[in-house]
Amino acid sequence: MLEKKDPDSTFQPSKESRVTVLSTKKLSVNQKELLLNRGIGLVERDFISILPLSFDIPEIPPNIIFTSKNAVKAILEHPSKKQLQQKNIFCVGEKTAEFLSKNGFRVYFSANYGSELASEIIKDLREKEFLFFCGKRRLNELPKRLKDAGVKLTEIEVYDTQPVSKKIDRIFDGVLFFSPSAVKSYCSENELAESVAFCIGKTTASEAKKHTSNIIVASTPSIENVIVQVVKYFK
Repeated sequence: MLEKKDPDSTFQPSKESRVTVLSTKKLSVNQKELLLNRGIGLVERDFISILPLSFDIPEIPPNIIFTSKNAVKAILEHPSKKQLQQKNIFCVGEKTAEFLSKNGFRVYFSANYGSELASEIIKDLREKEFLFFCGKRRLNELPKRLKDAGVKLTEIEVYDTQPVSKKIDRIFDGVLFFSPSAVKSYCSENELAESVAFCIGKTTASEAKKHTSNIIVASTPSIENVIVQVVKYFK
């Protein structure tokens, strides 16, 4: 049972907690419970916001790439949705794959990281054509590797990520990060020196390394596994 301590998204377990962490993304009820049931206090705030962009799709090849749920959400109301659902979908992340399947898309291949997806495409599908739905601030590794290997790739930006920076007058035992953008947003106003940075993946950890060496990276890139690392660290 969640006990909400105040209206500013601060939660405490039923017993007084000696450890409190900050999540830079609002968590689901089940995700909160994973922390609170282990006696870990939680403060949560969204340090980034997602803004959909207007876009056109000139031509749809047989193969589509998504690297985030935000990109999938951006095309769910698009007139081309039904056509896209008939294509081979390549994606990054277990949650992205689940979300695609839930919304009627055919997931052909899913990888944990963009680098793994690029390797798979280059190995077996170098001659195919791909359409990549991405964010305006997307990482360059995946498209660069594909283009350098001669893969025909068209990119369409469908959303933008904006920082929602805020000064937090408190030092947390840990801070949970789920994207490089969230690290930049948080660290533009706050210090990380005395907190453990729990990061969802390697690229997020690379950004956190600019501010601290006290970093723990999830063994698989999911929100739940970030929470598992927090629980293991503070048990």
